[in-house]
Amino acid sequence: MSLLPGERVDVLASRNIKIIQSSAVFSFSLDAVLLAKFAQVKRHSRVVDLAAGNGAVGLFLARDTDQQVTMVELQPRLADMAKRSVALNQLQNVTVQVGDLADATQMVAKDSVDIVTCNPPYFKVSSQSITNPNDHLALARHELTTDFATVARVSADLLKYQGKAFYVHRPERLAELLTTLTVVGLAPKRLQFIHPREDREANMVLIEAIKAGRPNGIRIMPPLIVHEADGTYSSSVRRLLNGD
Repeated sequence: MSLLPGERVDVLASRNIKIIQSSAVFSFSLDAVLLAKFAQVKRHSRVVDLAAGNGAVGLFLARDTDQQVTMVELQPRLADMAKRSVALNQLQNVTVQVGDLADATQMVAKDSVDIVTCNPPYFKVSSQSITNPNDHLALARHELTTDFATVARVSADLLKYQGKAFYVHRPERLAELLTTLTVVGLAPKRLQFIHPREDREANMVLIEAIKAGRPNGIRIMPPLIVHEADGTYSSSVRRLLNGD
C-alpha cells in the first residue's frame, strides 16, 4: 500500500482502524468519531455512508456489522484515499462508490438499507460566503454540490421501513434540519448536543431519525463535553479516541 505525497496514516485506537489522511486534502475530525459512536449499527445492519470524505465514518462502523457498508463520495481523490484505507484495514465488507450522493439510489437499491450516516457540509452558500480556497475542503464544508434537503431525501429513499438515519450538523440550523427530515418522512427521534467546554454553547448536534416513525417523542440525550477547562480532552472523548 503506497502513500501519495503529503499523506500519512493515522490510527483511531478505540476502533483499531488505520486511515489515510492528508492535511492538504482532507483529514477527519472529531465529528466523524462522534457520529460513528452515535449511530446504532447492529450486527446485521446494511449501512450506507453519504458524503464519505476519506472514509472515516464508514471505516469506523465497518466491524460493527457483518453486512455491506457502502461509502459514497463525490471527489475521486478522497474516494481513492478511502479505498486504500479499506484495503489497509483488510475490510471485506466495505465498498467505495465515486459519485454524487444525489445518485446514490443508482448505486444501492431503494428501501434496502438499515442505517444511513452522513457528516454533510455544514454551511450554506450565499453571495456573502467565504469558502476555503482549497477545493477539497470547500466541498466538504460548504453546500456547493449538495444540501441537507438532498441528503434527507436520498436517506429516505435508501432506508427500509423503520430504518434509521444518523447525522452530525450545526445547532444553529436545527429547526431547519428537523423540518427537512419530517418533510421526507424521517421522524427525528434522538438528539445529542456537543459542547467544546462545559461553559460554552453547543457547536455540534447529533441527530437520529427513523423512516416512517411516529412524529413525536424526541429524546434529548445528555450533552457531551469535548474539553476540560484546561483544554485537555474530557474522559468521554478520550475513551472515544483511545478506548481508555
